[in-house]
Amino acid sequence: MRSHPQFLFLVLTFVLLSPCFVQAERIKDLASIQGVRNNQLIGYGLVVGLDGTGDQTTQTPFTVQSIINMMGQLGVNLPPGTNLQLRNVAAVMITATLPPFARPGQQIDVTVSSMGNAKSLRGGTLLMTPLKGADNQVYAIAQGNVLVGGAGAAAAGSSVQVNHLNAGRISGGATVERAVSAALGQDEFIHLELNATNFTTVSRIVEAINNIYPGRASAIDGRQVQVKAPLNTSERVMFISQIESLTITPAKDAAKVIVNSRTGSVAMNQSVTLETSAIAHGNLSIIINSEPVISQPGPFAERGETVVAQRAQVEIRSDEGNLMLLPSGADLGEVVNALTAIGATTQDLLSILQALKAAGSLRADLEVI
Repeated sequence: MRSHPQFLFLVLTFVLLSPCFVQAERIKDLASIQGVRNNQLIGYGLVVGLDGTGDQTTQTPFTVQSIINMMGQLGVNLPPGTNLQLRNVAAVMITATLPPFARPGQQIDVTVSSMGNAKSLRGGTLLMTPLKGADNQVYAIAQGNVLVGGAGAAAAGSSVQVNHLNAGRISGGATVERAVSAALGQDEFIHLELNATNFTTVSRIVEAINNIYPGRASAIDGRQVQVKAPLNTSERVMFISQIESLTITPAKDAAKVIVNSRTGSVAMNQSVTLETSAIAHGNLSIIINSEPVISQPGPFAERGETVVAQRAQVEIRSDEGNLMLLPSGADLGEVVNALTAIGATTQDLLSILQALKAAGSLRADLEVI
């Protein structure tokens, strides 16, 4: 089915409504301190207390094995060969992010995701689960009631479901047991790392810092700035706070067009321009309609039967092609307006952009994801 051309505006509205000028931003929003980073944690555990929506233990042997191991650690020894038929237990994976400078005793949020064939984790309780880092060391312990943001019901072969039922979160569900050391710089220097490589932005950050602290900052490359900081920890923290609060005007990003070939989404920044080019647009559509035709036997037929057959109608339509001239230096608004004027849908836009890039008219990097 052909989508309405105005859908192009829904995809690109956030770009078109952005201001033409670049606003000043804090260094804190453009860069981070080297060494100050998050760490990912993972664990395997069990969720109990489900209302008959847990794993089918005959199809998930790891759930049964986990239950037997847990019961053994709690002093309950099950007879060998015991066939457990449980419906209120689910095997889950727990993931969490350990923020920088987290100390033992602090709490962090965790995400609980089913790894078996459980129907829902709603109403379940996660049992105590160690969370490990990439070095296989335990950094947190998770436990608590799982909050699932969905709902579902089934009866008489019919079911309804809202949102996802096999994953949930526990706010403050893990307690940090071990801290990860994070050094604020090396020796007398700290390093600012930009979120995206940009030589112009790096030079402006160096200039802004040196205007307040002459001779302290120097550029290492297109993404890193070296800053001389006080050796005292307290003074260094205050110094970093002042550096992060400085504002600069970041450089304009390189022209880029992002195309998602799976969803048909297209996003362009305001730096995208076109050289003088012409675009022709036309569609060839095939329409197939099928309608039932009832055939009945004759008036005096002895063994006649009524037969329902299908009759198909095939129609080919060719829309008129439109030729649109795009002037040189057209900005993003003119590009979208022109493509919409010739009736281009999002799928058409994918092909048009690729053709413009191949022809050398699109002054932007075309990235297909």
